[in-house]
Amino acid sequence: MRILLVRHGQSRSNVDASENVRVADHAIALSEEGEAQARQCGQFIAGWLDAHAITDGTPPRLAAVRLWHSPYLRTRQTAAILEAHCRLQRDVLVTGDRGPRAAGDSCFIDRKEHVLLAEQQFGIFDGLSDAEREARYPDFHAYYEKCKRFEGKLWPKMPLGESRFEVCQRVHQSFGTFQRDAARHGIETIVVVGHGTTNRAFVMMWLHLPYEWMHEEPNPGNCSVRLIEDGEDRGYVFDGFANPEAYLRAPTKETEE
Repeated sequence: MRILLVRHGQSRSNVDASENVRVADHAIALSEEGEAQARQCGQFIAGWLDAHAITDGTPPRLAAVRLWHSPYLRTRQTAAILEAHCRLQRDVLVTGDRGPRAAGDSCFIDRKEHVLLAEQQFGIFDGLSDAEREARYPDFHAYYEKCKRFEGKLWPKMPLGESRFEVCQRVHQSFGTFQRDAARHGIETIVVVGHGTTNRAFVMMWLHLPYEWMHEEPNPGNCSVRLIEDGEDRGYVFDGFANPEAYLRAPTKETEE
């Protein structure tokens, strides 16, 4: 199976950290720049599929491609834009008796949502900067920071939220769905639109990497595309876009998320 992991486009909270105070994390939308990034990403994936996934023949053949995304608004929006702009560049025959598709049709046979791909839950720390966490919840903050210092980033649990370890467990539970896509439905390629933490958890769990990998792996850029193929990490085929400096200067949650 071939997997293309995509992080959502730039969100409004990436531009203005106070957005996390006004809006629940799952309801934060893409910024205008994020929408433009998703359009570019969709066009890139269309070209990549044409170059790497379409085989010679008359007509050329394309293995079935399914688009998955998390239930958060920013990933739903990113996936919808990808679907609108990831278009076939020539007539093809989709494998698995799905028939011919014309140039200009969507590269995806369909689009589906998986709740287990949601972003890490931040609990009472959601929407708060490190300074605000310390001021409002000094005991919780001190305990969380102590765990990070001595245990690393994977294990500490956000108060009333999740640890990265729990995100890894949750994401791993989604794998049966994708494996059934391949085994029962003839899906050879999936595009998964997720989040910084969940996408890294996906790579770590799919490839059975040691937990230290999560400590060292940087957060992907917005709309970056990472390829997993034949059980190996092929790295980023599209680097995506870095977060703006304003977000990095005044985060409301850990910048690596």
